[in-house]
Amino acid sequence: MATPRLRQRKLSEPTISRLPVYQRIAEGWIARGLRRIDSQRIGELAGVTATTVRRDLAGLGTLGTRGAGYDVNVLSERIGEALGHDRSYDVAVVGIGNLGRALVNSNNFLIRGARLAALYDADPGVVGTVVAGHVVRSIDEEIASATVGVLCVPAGVAQDVADRLIAANVHALLNFAPQVLTVPIGTAVHYVDFSIELQILMYHLNNGTGPLGGGVLHSLGIATANANRAS
Repeated sequence: MATPRLRQRKLSEPTISRLPVYQRIAEGWIARGLRRIDSQRIGELAGVTATTVRRDLAGLGTLGTRGAGYDVNVLSERIGEALGHDRSYDVAVVGIGNLGRALVNSNNFLIRGARLAALYDADPGVVGTVVAGHVVRSIDEEIASATVGVLCVPAGVAQDVADRLIAANVHALLNFAPQVLTVPIGTAVHYVDFSIELQILMYHLNNGTGPLGGGVLHSLGIATANANRAS
């Protein structure tokens, strides 16, 4: 199981939310056989200013050369290190309905270093079936050791599921349920609410801000809240 790692410089929440976007841009450049990219182009693709890009990436140490831009291989690697992609994570998913199945069967669900450890559900018709190569277990069973718990459950049972995961020493939760969770200090919670994302998208549409107004970052970074705000 992964353990928290110390950083010499703490990154702000907005910077953290933008780093995966920058990494995706760098990986797109790599796939096209391109070697370098400058902050202006990254900003145009990410929907932020070049100054914001340079400030965000400065938190990772020296990466670029003035006038030459960033080596995309180095950029992707350093962002991955900052986000913990060089570590190992076990992921447990609770709720194997339409959303849960779509997630675990998606090629883009797990980051590098993450491993799908266990699947849980309360439906007797789902328990015992095989999904994504794993036999779905009953939520009433003992929760397996995991680093991250993913909640794809109805709002009415989300708190109970979160309590079970936390009791099993899972202190990082990705919550798709439309329910704010009460968690102890030290538990990280990331909320994904598609209705909120749609409202944000409609705001940009109705106000004419478009992608450069932040829509790209919201759709990729998703709404977040840490344990202190959620408790």
